[in-house]
Order: sequence, then structure tokens, then C-alpha cells
Amino acid sequence: MIYLDYNATTPLLPEVREAMEPYWAVQWGNPSSAHSLGRAAALAVSKARRQVAALVGAREGSVVFTGSATEANNTALAAAFLAGGDARKKLVTVATEHSGVLGFCSALAARGAQVVIAPALPTGVVNLAALEEALTPDTVVVSVMWANNETGVVNPVEDVARLCAARGVLFHCDAAQAAGKLTIDLTALPIDYLTVSAHKFFGPKGVGALVVRPEAPYTPLVIGGHQEENRRGGTVNVPAVAGFGRAAELAGAELGSRATRVGVLRDELERLILAEISGSYVNGGGVSRIPNTTNIGFSGIDSESLVKLLDEDQVYVSAGSACLASSLTPSHVVQAMTGSYAKAGEAVRFSLSHLNTLEEILAAVARLKAKVSAIRGR
Repeated sequence: MIYLDYNATTPLLPEVREAMEPYWAVQWGNPSSAHSLGRAAALAVSKARRQVAALVGAREGSVVFTGSATEANNTALAAAFLAGGDARKKLVTVATEHSGVLGFCSALAARGAQVVIAPALPTGVVNLAALEEALTPDTVVVSVMWANNETGVVNPVEDVARLCAARGVLFHCDAAQAAGKLTIDLTALPIDYLTVSAHKFFGPKGVGALVVRPEAPYTPLVIGGHQEENRRGGTVNVPAVAGFGRAAELAGAELGSRATRVGVLRDELERLILAEISGSYVNGGGVSRIPNTTNIGFSGIDSESLVKLLDEDQVYVSAGSACLASSLTPSHVVQAMTGSYAKAGEAVRFSLSHLNTLEEILAAVARLKAKVSAIRGR
């Protein structure tokens, strides 16, 4: 097996499993309970909150645990929309955003919000000029992801954050693909809401976090309990949260070494594909990207067919976001970048990790070449 789909999800590291283990069957108390068993669970949640906060340079109390990055995105946008009242109902986002943002913006539009979707440049980077033009007095929030999940392209988050602050507009940033891969320091940036996801950096699935700036308006999306300091109702998933914290701690400690190793492997994979497979091209090349991701198009090749053929050889890649894998629509990200439906249908995402090896890269390219040749030879 050669797994090159780490942007979809990652396996649990042994250290993360070890951190989670006690909270299933030994220290299994409810962290909201006042007795010692509950207090032990509450201490685990507090520790994880500190660990996640440290990964992104935030205050411990800013971290609200959620059930996923999508829930965190929804929570941030709903809170901002409610804060706007009747006077400010405009939300601005980007055509290359994740469905967890675009889908919720559509839902808010059905409830009276005005949604403006700013274009991306051909490189995949947000068009800052168009974004700035969209900011009018009735704009309440801007949502721009830090790093794109399909192409790895990094947006100029610092510029967007400062632009929003200068205009008095709230700023939400989906950092699900950036956290643990890039240095994030919220003490230096005016980001009101930041989304983080555990399973993108070797933590468990089913747990995310919304990091809320102390000054930012906030209304719970999940209502019904006093958990998370009244910011999210529902019993906290202690094992998952404990794993999230440990994964964040490891990601922060190893950020530089992981990035260096995976960057070398990604660049070699990209170099070999472009050199050895005719008609291949990179979507989002030439601009800043997270070091583990490349999105490559193969002229005349349907990406879904290629992904299925590679699966037969146990090479696991993606034709786009895992959240939209059941959709027959080509990548909306590549289509927004290129304006081409055909190129969107040719795009394959390769996302690596520091766990990959050079031998795997060489084998993957060999199998890829064979599959492309087989398709073109039909």
C-alpha cells in the first residue's frame, strides 16, 4: 500500500493512541461531574486545550472543542452573522473554499444573508483586489482558508487579516490543512475565528476546534448544556480531545523536521511525474504551498478513472476533497483557478506526510505511469 492522501485523513500516531487509552476504560468520568473521576477527565480536557492553543499561538481559554472542522466553520460563520444584526448581513468568501464554508454560506443566504464569492487568481491564491472591493459597510465577516485542501496553495492570510481589521470586519480562517504544517501565531494576527482539525495531523477523527479571539462576538451553535464554558453544549468527547491535544503537541514539536522531510518527497514526486509523464502539469505551482501537497493534471485523462485504476494497485490518491468524493462534479477548486471544466476533471491530488519514503514515491510514479499509458492506449 502507498498512501498519498494525507489531506483526506491521517492515521493515529502510537503516542496519540497512548494518550487516548485511559479515557475509554479507566478514567472514563464525565468532565462536567464534580467528583474525582470527573475532575480527572476535566484535567485531561484542560491539558488538551493548552496543547492545541500552543500549536496556534493562542490563549488556552480561546479554544472551543467541536465535533469537526466543519462544525467549527459553521459555528464561526453563524456567530458572525448573528452579530451583524439587521444592518450587516453580508458575508464574503472565496470560490476555492472548502464545502464546509461554501455550503454553510449557501444555507445562510437562504436565511437572508448576502453572500459574495470572491474569485481566485489562476495560481489559486485569493484575488485580494476583488476581496477588498467586496468589503462594504454592510459586510460582517470574511472567510478565507489558510491553505487549500486540494492544491496546497497558501493564501496571504496576514494581508487578509489586516485588511479586515482595518475595515472593522470579522475574519474567519479555516486552518484545517495549515495547522501542524505551517507556523501559526495568533498573537501576531487579528484573526477572530480559526478552525483546526485533529485528524489532519495524526489525531483522531470526530474532533476539531474553533479558536475564538477574546474580543470576537460568539453565540453557541450547539445549545443545551454548560460545557465548554457555555460555548458548546454536549458532553465532551474526552478520549478524542486528549488525542487531539497530544497530536497538536507532537505536530508543534516536529513541525520543522516534518516539513523538511515531506517537502523533499513532494518535490521529487512532482519532478518525476512532470519529467516522465507527458501532458502532466501542476495546478497551483509557482506560489507558496504547504509542503506536502501537489495537484497535478493529466491532459486527456479523467481523474476519477485514474484514481480508481491506482486504487487497484493500492496507490491511494484523490481527485479532490474527500468531503465531496461521492460527487461526480470535477474539482470546483481547479475550475475556479483555471476557468476550465476540462482541467478540473483532469486534476489529481497527491498529499504526502513525513511517514512516506522515497521508495514509495518511486513505486507510485512507476504505477502511475503504467495506468496513464493504459488509459491513453485504449
